[in-house]
Amino acid sequence: MLPLKVKIPDEGYHGDLISCQVACPVHTDARGYIRAIAEGRFEEAYLIARGPNPFASICGRICGAPCEIACRRGKVPKVDDDGFFVGQDRPVSIRALKRFVCDRFGPDSDPPDEVLEKVKNFVPPIAADADEMAAILRSAVDGRLKLADGQKVAVIGAGPAGLSAAHDLALLGFRPTVFETEPVAAGMLAVGVPAYRLPRGLIRQEVAVIEALGVEIKCGVTVGGDISFKKLRTDFDAVLIAVGAKSSRGLGLEGENGPGVLGGVDLLRAVSLGEPIEVGDGVVVIGGGNVAYDVARTVVRQIALDTARTAARLAGTSHVTLVSLESTEEMPADTIEIVEGDEEGIERRNGWGPQRIVRDSSGRVTGVEFRRCLRVFDDQRRFAPVYDDRQTITVACDTVLLAVGQTPVLSFLDGSDVERLPNGWLKIDGETQETTGRNVFVAGDLAHGTRLLIDAVASGKSAARRIYETLTGERLEPYALTKHIVLERYARERGYESVRRVPVPVIHPEERLEHPENVVESGYTEAQARCEASRCLDCGVTPVFDGSRCVLCGGCVDVCPTSCLKIVSLDAIEFESDVSQLFERTFGDRPDLGENSAILKDEDRCIRCALCENRCPTDAITMERVTFSTVWRNPRAL
Repeated sequence: MLPLKVKIPDEGYHGDLISCQVACPVHTDARGYIRAIAEGRFEEAYLIARGPNPFASICGRICGAPCEIACRRGKVPKVDDDGFFVGQDRPVSIRALKRFVCDRFGPDSDPPDEVLEKVKNFVPPIAADADEMAAILRSAVDGRLKLADGQKVAVIGAGPAGLSAAHDLALLGFRPTVFETEPVAAGMLAVGVPAYRLPRGLIRQEVAVIEALGVEIKCGVTVGGDISFKKLRTDFDAVLIAVGAKSSRGLGLEGENGPGVLGGVDLLRAVSLGEPIEVGDGVVVIGGGNVAYDVARTVVRQIALDTARTAARLAGTSHVTLVSLESTEEMPADTIEIVEGDEEGIERRNGWGPQRIVRDSSGRVTGVEFRRCLRVFDDQRRFAPVYDDRQTITVACDTVLLAVGQTPVLSFLDGSDVERLPNGWLKIDGETQETTGRNVFVAGDLAHGTRLLIDAVASGKSAARRIYETLTGERLEPYALTKHIVLERYARERGYESVRRVPVPVIHPEERLEHPENVVESGYTEAQARCEASRCLDCGVTPVFDGSRCVLCGGCVDVCPTSCLKIVSLDAIEFESDVSQLFERTFGDRPDLGENSAILKDEDRCIRCALCENRCPTDAITMERVTFSTVWRNPRAL
């Protein structure tokens, strides 16, 4: 019989149990605000969610939610009514719960100044954590943080990375000015994400909160055109480049250049800004990610709106086909995007790669020729498509939209000392986010490639700290405080372990297509939100075993509903770390492992029900809450 591999808890073990918080790039205490929702403390829930994230309300709508991927609820075994294992449960709907509290207490519900005042004055309860913005403000008051002297910082790009950096720079005592080439702030949030996913009024309110901190945003100003990069270097103490990857990437196909072929993000921008753009009666979207679906679903809405306005147009003469290399299972788009796209009438063809764009003698697009893709990735999961040239199809269309990736536009850096890599991206120090140019920093897509919205927010906040350290000469370090609190009267909602994930309500497909800005998700009601929040396992709570009291009766093992506990002989265990000193302290010089036992706990199975504590006859088990909070401080200021 193979030995069981066991990890002995180390210093950070219990903090890592809160997997949703660990997975969040800005370490939002999702567990904290979800448990607050379950208990009806909605305003407190909003303040916990907003603390580390200046775009909390927007993340509640469109975040990729790495916290949900890490959620332990999704790893708990699920059994049917007969007690048979039927797979894993589903994660808590963390993103939708964030939207629920942001809709009630976020920028849509109060003026920006009032929102800021509430966040500034909020002192989190003992169960809350990771309110980074409030922690910085409190640090400034009690002397742990020395503010900057109002140095000026230019931020190029008003996307989520640039605005997050400006937000924190203002809190750190700087005077940030953001330069944005588009007529509106928020970058791809405003000109890339469709309004049916993200209402424009919500974006304006979030930006207004950042402006209320003292951030100046200059829209319609192009660096390299209206103002030179060199002048920014002269007029400002530091420059942060956060332009993002906003230019559509081409494929180099035969027939690609010419009318009828557009970049997907170019179409999204035109629709968002109300600029005229023509699409034909047959549209092919090439790509399989979320952006491809944003493009396809936007076109479907535009076609539906045009059909409603033009009685002469016959229903069914316009259609959208989305073609991807990947199979349905491999598509990088979120499952909900695929499902809702199918509901809205998008024709999907999986497993085909574009070969050429077909044009007639007049140069008009008539179709796209594809070949069968047999495999997209190699054995190491690297992109290495393999095709069968004998299997080809031609999809008729008069418009082709490419949604296969984006690239940044950095021509404003020509002639500067900011070096670029052979692929055109910037050469940067990965740790400091600084370029080869003095006091020139990078955040967002340029720093780490195209990722999630929340990654851009984290990158901007990190860049703000780096700029602070460079311009002030002061060092910022995170100070983590972990607490263990014994819960004397721990209890959970009745039947929480069997509650199934509450689907996020959406409007009917026909209603979605009545207007391009009809928001698809209608969001949770209070009853639905509290029900879904009750599913949270509250992973900060864990049973703690006192070996000196345990009599190895096995009662805890017998009563555990998910079989997460085992009692095994020590000689049946393979430890991941060196335990020789621990054994020596416990058993002396000659430990007989075969005569001693250990209680093992599978964290991914534990549902924090406390039945083990209730069953223990010797009070050897206590339910304890683990909290960890982080404060940024200047070591020399203490």
